[in-house]
Amino acid sequence: MDMNEIKEIFFQECEEQLAELESGLLKMNDGDRDPETVNAVFRAVHSIKGGAGAFGLDDLVSFAHVFETTLDCVRSNKLEPTQDVLKVMLKAADVLADLTNAARDGGSVDQARSRGLVKELEALANGDVPAPSVAVVAEPAPKPVAAPTPTDDSGFQPIPFSFDDDFGADEPSADGMPEYEVSFKPRSDLYAKGNDATLLLRDLARLGEMSVYCDVDALPGLPEIDPEGAYFKWTISIKTDKGEDAIRTVFEFAEWDCELDVRLVGADAGASGDGELPMVPVPFDLSILDDERAEPAAGEAPQPKSDAAAAVAAAETASNVTQLAAVAARVEKKEAALAAAAAANAAAAAQNNAAAGVGQTIRVDLDRVDRLINLVGELVINQAMLSQSVIENDNNGASSINMGLEELQQLTREIQDSVMAIRAQPVKPVFQRMSRIVREIADMTGKSIRLITEGENTEVDKTVIDKLAEPLTHMIRNAVDHGIETPEKRATLGKNPEGTVRLTAKHRSGRILIELADDGAGINREKVRQKAIDNDLIAADANLSDEEVDNLIFLPGFSTADKISDISGRGVGMDVVKRSIQALGGRINISSRPGQGSVFTMSLPLTLAVLDGMVVTVAGQTLVVPLTAIVETLQPEASAIHSFGANHRLISIRNSFCPLVDVGRILNFRATQANPVDGVALLVESEGGGQRALMVDAIQGQRQVVIKSLEANYTHVPGIAAATILGDGRVALILDVDAVVGASRGQSLKPEISYAAAG
Repeated sequence: MDMNEIKEIFFQECEEQLAELESGLLKMNDGDRDPETVNAVFRAVHSIKGGAGAFGLDDLVSFAHVFETTLDCVRSNKLEPTQDVLKVMLKAADVLADLTNAARDGGSVDQARSRGLVKELEALANGDVPAPSVAVVAEPAPKPVAAPTPTDDSGFQPIPFSFDDDFGADEPSADGMPEYEVSFKPRSDLYAKGNDATLLLRDLARLGEMSVYCDVDALPGLPEIDPEGAYFKWTISIKTDKGEDAIRTVFEFAEWDCELDVRLVGADAGASGDGELPMVPVPFDLSILDDERAEPAAGEAPQPKSDAAAAVAAAETASNVTQLAAVAARVEKKEAALAAAAAANAAAAAQNNAAAGVGQTIRVDLDRVDRLINLVGELVINQAMLSQSVIENDNNGASSINMGLEELQQLTREIQDSVMAIRAQPVKPVFQRMSRIVREIADMTGKSIRLITEGENTEVDKTVIDKLAEPLTHMIRNAVDHGIETPEKRATLGKNPEGTVRLTAKHRSGRILIELADDGAGINREKVRQKAIDNDLIAADANLSDEEVDNLIFLPGFSTADKISDISGRGVGMDVVKRSIQALGGRINISSRPGQGSVFTMSLPLTLAVLDGMVVTVAGQTLVVPLTAIVETLQPEASAIHSFGANHRLISIRNSFCPLVDVGRILNFRATQANPVDGVALLVESEGGGQRALMVDAIQGQRQVVIKSLEANYTHVPGIAAATILGDGRVALILDVDAVVGASRGQSLKPEISYAAAG
């Protein structure tokens, strides 16, 4: 595995950590104060910081370090996670994601925004809680530091090392408590697995009052340092009433990768009593590293990542010993070299998943899964061909060959379902991405909006998920900008000043339904209609239903915005939504109530690789109609057929009339209309929610077919969504139901739907 592959793994892990970060912050924003939620958020930032340090991504490390410091204040109950505090942290999560993307793709981020959030995070860490309207807080003055202590004859400078800032300044007096002496010497494996000696000491300090001495005698000169070595040893005196088991629990995940000794020494043995560490001898004159000095941000407690950094952690806050910080920075990078880069983030993710009870997973390249799906599709086709051949040549339906083929067909179906499940992924990552868009648009418009998501674990094919982000983004922007009123207007209407946008996903009848609902003003139909007339999109005397008026917003170039802004006004939003949904083989409907809000419902196929369909015959041609579009089938009777106008016919179904559509005539398979009594009617649900009866000549059967893209292998055919191969080897066309229904209304057959098939 080369460095590029290791780096790619790191960025993949970053995506998971960022999703965990945002999910945890949103839970906290909803009132979740579970310590495990807070710890999961902290671990996500810490893991990103650790991996970024191994690759020298300094901007990412610096921002993550400040973010981590503030989160640690929340974790240690020094900072109350109010909504104002979490608003800053959610913005920080967005910037952290931008920095990660910039590091991966070579882009840039808004430096002014990044610096402003650094100041806000530093202010929060120092107890300066923002007002409800968060503003950039001025950078606090650095804490005063004591004058440097003179060096001794050996050329070493003694440095006071105190845990007061980070390790329990609020701890009660430990007088009278049992005292333990802990000897802790990490091995190199401890760092390779993503553990951090500094965090172990911090967790240990929470058990009671302690002092630490770091033995650096084994540290060689810089030219002799092994990047994967471990050179430091800690001797810790701690007063605690928690017992030896609690001390060993702190090291339970690292016990096999270190030398650890814990012994009881008595209540008064060897304690300094003031919570400070003894003097630590550290080489001072290392001017050759001046170009790599690393100064910490003002006002924040040092949080080194490795054993070398822990040895000189307190020295990082003193401006007169910046050379020591250079030592920490240099050794720190060496200690977290390639081994940590390859394993640290994977180990951290595995540990997080284990803590959360998540099952084991394996990361597989998507191309391999696609090839497997193609092969399974070919297996399905060959199995169907074999079954068809045996049926045609064997009249004995009870033969052992037929029985074996039935078992083969069942196994093939199970294999196909299992392989398709590999590609199935929850919609949660896409939904989480929408929360950032809501925050940004709400800030730009001055509105207060809350996003509620439901059904985040609903699974759908990855190809569908990848293409959901763009239409959802446009719909969210439309709902926030046009749908939700300003807080002042909502208050005058008796509504909650905070608007609500609800994003829901659920399975229904072999498809996935995604609903986007808001509690805003709803669609102003008079304004929409007048705008369409002004833009020559409809005639002034056009008689349109409410549903048809609502659907005008999907027309290209249509916008009700009074002026063009960064958010809307150019009329290139909702038409993109409709085209994107149709390109996925789906449809979108609108339900709006003035003054109460709107609901956009998208119906999409679960996968773009296989399809359950009904095989029919039309004018000698074999077609496949998607089963999810069919409501019922019926045999028309002459008394149920009624003419309407010159070329239209209706069929009576249970005391209601439904338009009858001759599929063969629409697709130009025949020049004249067929007699409905001689065929079969398929009652289907159209895009706008209405029903149509599609007339075909005969039904051959129902089966699952493998979708093959016509556009990729041939060209687009109007009225046809894709193609497939039947069991007898013939190519059958998959009907584009919405296009055929639209053509029956007088619309032309346009290339709007195409399945992104695997073949």
